[in-house]
Amino acid sequence: MLPTEPDLQLLFARLNYQYFNGTAPDCRIRYNERFSNSAGRITYGAQLTIELSPKHFRRYPDALEPTLLHEMVHAWCYAHFRDTGHGPRFKKKLRECGIASIYHDLGNVRPLTESSKRYILRCEHCGFEALRRKRPGKPASCPRCNKRRFDARFPLTIYEIVETRAVGTTLERAAHRNG
Repeated sequence: MLPTEPDLQLLFARLNYQYFNGTAPDCRIRYNERFSNSAGRITYGAQLTIELSPKHFRRYPDALEPTLLHEMVHAWCYAHFRDTGHGPRFKKKLRECGIASIYHDLGNVRPLTESSKRYILRCEHCGFEALRRKRPGKPASCPRCNKRRFDARFPLTIYEIVETRAVGTTLERAAHRNG
């Protein structure tokens, strides 16, 4: 059985004093059932929030503490250096906490519901595509063709996804290729 969210806050406090001498910033800790590819993440803002995937930790309960610790290192790096990535500072602190790698081997878990993303944004210039739940409310340009700001030379075409149907499996394609 997974710890409750109040128990996660207590675990956070224990890890904060054990590995950070109490200098990790306060974070709201909560579960997010929607996670399928990620075991945890941190959201930066006025209130730092660490979200954890209960679906992953029901299968791998021993991975919960190292994952929370990984996200706490992000919070610590952000509070002290405004650093949000997996750079040298992050990796050094992670090793000090006894975690050797930024990666885990928890795999993916099936989403509770199929994706509700209904739009594809495509750059006709370079072929970049992105899925979105909502139709963009303002003009957008391709982030690959111009990384700095909106550029009307590289608009994104909006395609609405109106049907989802199974067309086969990856095994069928592999068998066709090898046959």
